[in-house]
Amino acid sequence: MHYNYTLFSEMNYFDEITRLKERQDAVILAHNYQVGEVQDIADFVGDSLELSIIASKVEARRIIFCGVHFMAETASILASDKEVYLPVLTAGCPMANMITPQALGEKKKELPDAAVVCYVNSSAEVKSLSDICCTSSNAVNVVNSIDRDKEILFIPDMYLGDYIRKKSGRDMLLWNGYCPTHARILPEDIIKQKEIHVGAKVVVHPECRPSVIELADAARSTSGILEYCRETDSREFIIGTEVGILHRLKKENPQKEFYPASIHAVCPNMKKTTLADVYNILVSLNNRITVPDEIAVKARNAVELMVNIIPTKD
Repeated sequence: MHYNYTLFSEMNYFDEITRLKERQDAVILAHNYQVGEVQDIADFVGDSLELSIIASKVEARRIIFCGVHFMAETASILASDKEVYLPVLTAGCPMANMITPQALGEKKKELPDAAVVCYVNSSAEVKSLSDICCTSSNAVNVVNSIDRDKEILFIPDMYLGDYIRKKSGRDMLLWNGYCPTHARILPEDIIKQKEIHVGAKVVVHPECRPSVIELADAARSTSGILEYCRETDSREFIIGTEVGILHRLKKENPQKEFYPASIHAVCPNMKKTTLADVYNILVSLNNRITVPDEIAVKARNAVELMVNIIPTKD
């Protein structure tokens, strides 16, 4: 069905979206990497797991998830009693696409006794084939929760896996996947920014290359980066993750200065969603994200096991 939408100014979009979400009994969730105006219109801003847990707890009937596809799937798995919508269906995740259920199934045949630890940045079907999921904030504790005699296959992010391996002291088999956005941040970027902003603290995401993490003062998840910058006394920070998080950092810490480690750390999929898309989805209620029951049941088990394991500070 084709809709003829009206073009509004940003202020009018805010007014129209506020009106429509009440009429549709909807809550808007936005990931930390979304564009600033989408973060500003959202009811909640956070990382993918935070938002999925919020989705399962809010009373609204409908969830508008401003993020990428696997995030909306995870919300649908945890909030099976609600309708979950993704404003832009083509907003995917290249790293999630680096592992398929078929490829994982073949690897499991090779390693029948291995525990599969699956980073939340993956499809619902891949989660359903995994023993437990993790986020970047609780990954070390997830791995440490597994019997030390058990072989571990970590999927799909080899850089996060390398970080966990070093922190936990556990030997793991790593899938050859990565986040292209974080991979654009290079050691020379960190060195250059430290020369320009002498004394600034460097905090990076553990999806970054090991050579970048070695140059940082801290490696944290997106929520951990926000906490680190809020609680650390320094007034200047070099941020090694997708640039969208700087909007929230500046908004919450107006007395501090934040510099991107690399201006090239932009996720094109995260930047696809606009105010117009949020408005359009509230009008049309298109792009509902559902997960087949037989996949959702298995994936939910892996996700719920993850939710029960606390994050680590470092």
